[in-house]
Amino acid sequence: MNWLLYALLTVACWGVYGIFLHTGTLGMTDPVNGRLKAFLLVGVAYFLTAVLAPLAILMAKGAEVSFWNYPSKGLWWSLVAGIVGAVGALGVLLAFGVGGKPAVVMSIIFAGAPIVNAVVAILQHPPAGGWGAIKPQFFLGILLAAIGAGMVMYFKPPPAPAKPAATPPALSEAASRH
Repeated sequence: MNWLLYALLTVACWGVYGIFLHTGTLGMTDPVNGRLKAFLLVGVAYFLTAVLAPLAILMAKGAEVSFWNYPSKGLWWSLVAGIVGAVGALGVLLAFGVGGKPAVVMSIIFAGAPIVNAVVAILQHPPAGGWGAIKPQFFLGILLAAIGAGMVMYFKPPPAPAKPAATPPALSEAASRH
């Protein structure tokens, strides 16, 4: 049961990731470089969370911390995993930068990623009995995930109406004098 709690923790965290990242980008008030500034701080957060925290835990347990001595297969696959994770996070920001909205972008990502995960996992670790041993419900689930992502994109809620531009105080005072 512990694995389910950790999985739900990840669902909660990743469920707000795109929205928080978009909010952070807007909070930079820099339309040209705001996304990169936000991504830089994501990197700082990853350093704190994914480097310092496990380092402290490993040291507290007396485990090996000199990663250059780790088995090369584990080292390289873990490094590749970190790179694709970071590239994916950058992809989220780039999608926002060209007009993607968090609700749609993240829905596509969170519907598409399990499809990619399922296919790659089966290719890396084929089931006993081959592809024929996979139940039709598995393929139906993949199809429903793809349909769901398409429906979210097609039926996304309309954006809020634009707020009227505020009249600068000097202009509104001058207008009231005439």
